[in-house]
Amino acid sequence: MASFLYKGRDADRAAVSGQISGSSAAHAADALSARGIVPIAIELAPVVESAQVTLARLTGRKAVDTEQLLMLSRQLHTLLKAGVPLLRALQGLQNSSSDEGLRALLRDLLKSLDEGYDLSQAMARRGDVFDAFYVSMVRVGETTGGLPDIFLSLHQHMEFQRFMREQIASALRYPKFVIGAMVIAMIVINVMVIPAFAKVFANLNTELPLMTRILLGTSKAVLDWWPLMVGAVVGMVFTTKLWLRSSTGRLLWDRWKLHLPVAGKVVRKGALARACRALALALRSGVPVLPAVTLAAEVVDNAHLCNAIKGMVGCIERGESMLIASNRAGIFTPVVLQMVAVGEETGKLDDMLEEIGQVYQREVEYELKTMSQQIEPILILVLGAMVLVLALGVFMPMWDLGKAAIK
Repeated sequence: MASFLYKGRDADRAAVSGQISGSSAAHAADALSARGIVPIAIELAPVVESAQVTLARLTGRKAVDTEQLLMLSRQLHTLLKAGVPLLRALQGLQNSSSDEGLRALLRDLLKSLDEGYDLSQAMARRGDVFDAFYVSMVRVGETTGGLPDIFLSLHQHMEFQRFMREQIASALRYPKFVIGAMVIAMIVINVMVIPAFAKVFANLNTELPLMTRILLGTSKAVLDWWPLMVGAVVGMVFTTKLWLRSSTGRLLWDRWKLHLPVAGKVVRKGALARACRALALALRSGVPVLPAVTLAAEVVDNAHLCNAIKGMVGCIERGESMLIASNRAGIFTPVVLQMVAVGEETGKLDDMLEEIGQVYQREVEYELKTMSQQIEPILILVLGAMVLVLALGVFMPMWDLGKAAIK
């Protein structure tokens, strides 16, 4: 039996709340009605996490990675489509799996099902693996009887998510390498090159140029204070991570990312592509508009855009159309708004949202292909500035020394 938290009103219309056991939320509602309580809200009670789940949350590492979850979704679709009962399908996958993390996940799901939980409730207990969108879509599949199709849609959705991440990582590989090389070069110059020239400059017995004095001072500060500098960098990284975990810090950081010169467009379009594809999937699966918009917002890995999409819920609740709500969100282009209008007029909003997601995806692919070309001039300018500073600081005194020797 599962435990549920409830809020309701008794026969005197007084507010009551508590916890009740039942095989499902509907069974819990019937039990409350038998007690004379009108239920207002019923939700699954939180459970104590296992040590494995707690460790995964603390370390940020999933017990089951994305590849395994992709494979699991596809296999469940195939087995359920073939008419294999859910329990037998999970047992078969557990027996055939060679990965201990996946076997433990399937074992937990089977245990929860034996205790009377639905599959969506069992997955919700493993929040380290299944996010809110995945669990909600499975709940929809259980309600509509289309669980096999839901698993296929989830598999396609996660493949799209993985594709976006891989494309972004591939586009950023070259800039990361160049920036890393620049950092290493600066460390080598300050630790090895400048000190060697400092001994030469000390014998000139003349006033050094400003740029040279800056280089010598920077190098001396690095050599004298490097433990403090390393500690300061570590402290800044640790403090920044803590700040980004707060709601305010993450909101400000995600809002700032959208205004980056080159990467901002990619971040915005990639997030909106995921949101539109997720919303199309939810609507096509039979989810009502309001919960579907909320689910789509959870898929967006950007707090600012997530809040903007969630703000559409209030507009829709007031009776406004999806077009007006999308326009008020202020995050969609005019072309996208026109496509939303067409989708509402034709009654095929889910198809239009899928098309919008594909449009954003194609734009992201183009931006990612040209990102290296857009970033390359910036990197060249930075490298040129570094070489210019080094040349002016190191070779100007030698040039003066050469002219003095000629005279």
